[in-house]
Amino acid sequence: MLAKRVIPCLDVHDRQVTRGRQFGRAEAGELRNVGDPVDLALRYNAQGADELVFFDITASAHGRATMVDVIQQVADQCFMPLTVGGGIRTIEDMRTMLNAGADKVSINSAALADPNLIRQGASKFGSQCIVVSIDAKRVGPDRWEVFSHGGRRPTGREALAWAREAVAAGAGEIVLNSIDADGTKAGYDVEITRRISESVGVPVVASGGAGTLEHMAEVLLRGRADAVLAASIFHFGDFTIEQVKEYLASKGIPVRLLGIDIKTLEA
Repeated sequence: MLAKRVIPCLDVHDRQVTRGRQFGRAEAGELRNVGDPVDLALRYNAQGADELVFFDITASAHGRATMVDVIQQVADQCFMPLTVGGGIRTIEDMRTMLNAGADKVSINSAALADPNLIRQGASKFGSQCIVVSIDAKRVGPDRWEVFSHGGRRPTGREALAWAREAVAAGAGEIVLNSIDADGTKAGYDVEITRRISESVGVPVVASGGAGTLEHMAEVLLRGRADAVLAASIFHFGDFTIEQVKEYLASKGIPVRLLGIDIKTLEA
């Protein structure tokens, strides 16, 4: 079995990492400043994070220039793969971030508006570089709807169907964000994670709701996710990357350990 990944996420606004709840908006004052993105990236790199995701919630021309600078600084000092998302709408936007040092780009609303962007990106840079992020909300007993524009606009698309379409178009990875669970620390949406994980042939990253170590193990085991993404529990010091990996390893979940003897954990 491939090692499961533990991925911190940095939401960047005005060169500060912020954190909200259920897709809170910067313009409404619903976000809390957490710290400098480069400092946090260095911290997580030292802790042994498998990857790092940056999300540009400014997504403007000014924000794009800021993110390029941040990615360049982090890429120069860190050795983990970097994924960048937020406001990426064109092949040139992708090229800009990849040239700055990102390993992957994440697209969401732009892919929903034009799925051909997925095909073009995969053709130009390879599927391994193209991540499709899906913001899903439960709207019925057995239905999850995809929302665009930061979780604010319903699209009428069913989440599982859209995940399959995105992968067919060339997406090399899916990041599944639960709008209901985001920032609540009440646990991931295991059910929709499992359904998508079992239905697509690419890695699925579970996002939204991490509050305990048990939540992470559950979505990896029962939800069959390939990776867990979290923000609040890392930013506010609830857990370190090492603590998460030690716990997952103790449950028999394969992870890449940093200076830890897995036999000791199993003793």
